[in-house]
Amino acid sequence: MKSKLTAVALAAVVVAGTAATALPASAATAKAEPTRCLIADLEAGFAMGDGAKPEMGQTENQTQAYIWFTNKSKRTCTLSGFAGVDMVGAQTTDGTWSLARSSEAPTKMTLEQGDTVDFSITLLPVAKSTPQKEKFVPATFLVTPPNETKHFTLKWPFGGQILKQDGATRPATYLNPIGQ
Repeated sequence: MKSKLTAVALAAVVVAGTAATALPASAATAKAEPTRCLIADLEAGFAMGDGAKPEMGQTENQTQAYIWFTNKSKRTCTLSGFAGVDMVGAQTTDGTWSLARSSEAPTKMTLEQGDTVDFSITLLPVAKSTPQKEKFVPATFLVTPPNETKHFTLKWPFGGQILKQDGATRPATYLNPIGQ
């Protein structure tokens, strides 16, 4: 019985030893895949270019605001999925509105040092004459990168009001995945 166990143990060592030497030499020198971007790797802000500003003065159609993330670290990292976005209102009746996600499928974005990627928030502006209880007046946005727990606090720079639908199952104000 002892020789049978010794033979099995010896066979296991031989197989394990063979497996360890069976790796190609290129695998040992291959560059590791980038890991996800951490909040410490990123900067964030609202896109302010002419085509990026939401049309908050009109009230007939949805419009888009864009938030960007820039990789400020010295390493390559990835972002995938949806940011978390909570709008904090300027009116005492607004409170905080956690934006719903679109049905768009996210893609993985790889950011080299200095690269920027954005995502859009679709908004439904309303007229100033809309009753206060039906409008949300944005003041700040709490933006959490995907898979993070800390957020950036961004001041809303565009003015205007949004149709308040914070309890709706299919709101006209929602966010899209990173890169869209």
